[in-house]
Amino acid sequence: MPTKVIEASKAAAIAAKLCRPEIMAVYPITPQTHIPESVADFVYDGEMNCEMIDVESEHSALSACIGAQAAGSRTFTATASQGLALMHEVLFAASGMRLPIVMAIANRALSAPINIWNDHQDSVSARDSGWMQFYVESAQEALDTIIMAYKIAENKNILTPAMVCLDGFTLTHVFEPCQIPDQKEVDSFLPKYRPLHRLDPKKPVSMGPIGYPNSYMDFKKQQQNSMQEALKEIKKVQTQFKKKFKRTYGNGLIEEYKIKGADYAIVAMGTVCSTTKDIVDELREKGKKVGAIKIKTFRPFPEKDILDATKNLKAVAVLDRNISLGQEGALYSEMKAAMKNCKTKIHSFIIGLGGRDVTPDMIKKIFSKISRIKNPVKEWVLK
Repeated sequence: MPTKVIEASKAAAIAAKLCRPEIMAVYPITPQTHIPESVADFVYDGEMNCEMIDVESEHSALSACIGAQAAGSRTFTATASQGLALMHEVLFAASGMRLPIVMAIANRALSAPINIWNDHQDSVSARDSGWMQFYVESAQEALDTIIMAYKIAENKNILTPAMVCLDGFTLTHVFEPCQIPDQKEVDSFLPKYRPLHRLDPKKPVSMGPIGYPNSYMDFKKQQQNSMQEALKEIKKVQTQFKKKFKRTYGNGLIEEYKIKGADYAIVAMGTVCSTTKDIVDELREKGKKVGAIKIKTFRPFPEKDILDATKNLKAVAVLDRNISLGQEGALYSEMKAAMKNCKTKIHSFIIGLGGRDVTPDMIKKIFSKISRIKNPVKEWVLK
């Protein structure tokens, strides 16, 4: 398994190549463009048997994937920010039709004002669309998670599309060492796509028909059941991946970092987790009882795993790179709901919107604050 120093965007593209999608529909938008550009290179160099569909918008890109996936093809696409917002209508169509599309999201702030830098507002705004959402913090994790996402999404008990979210620029354009799995190894881990149902004139089926009031809710309940089933499947696939490729990311739902013996912890998603881990190491050397919890899977939300990880803590700080304007950060809302009967204090910090730097000093100040105060706080960290 060779190790190469590559851009995280190329790692995502290599993962797509290894998963053998037959169709990739794409529309360019910063900062995800390097992903389809790399896939296009693979296709036109003869390294990848995949048809690239150039479309007129992101709405069309996902619509083309829906059609191809419904016809029985494995598909891949990528987008960011306003592109994901333009897809919003068809996100629900893909999940409601139970099509296991995998899509890479290069997380970027939403306008206005115009901003091309990183936060999580785009994907978090799509949290209720019926897609699984995985957040990664390294090029290696991006590559590995895309492979696992296909295996999870295509499981006959799941059949749910998945977003693999990479922080825009902060990760997508960063070069890191990355182990590249062998194609035969990936083929043995991820079998050929065999859809349970597909569009076939010899065996006609209806996909996405009208749902009357006496049936629509039943379809949504089925989707909810599949999301709950995915909590177990994600753990199972992570265990299988670890056995085969010798790499793991917590249990696939969350990753605990030096939580044993900790009194205080930071909970976050994405690349800020790397900065937090460094500060945890530094503070641990000084005798501070601190740790970190990375939320890798945001949908389905791993409530039980979070409760198990936080039950012995005095307080946690939830770092949100998004804001539900008029209320609070989405991750904080989810954590607060999950921990409503827990004695652990939970604090909210809005950070890093629009690509604003999240510095080591910020993380230190947050740890210092939650170790000193008794009542929960909600703060915007501006400097």
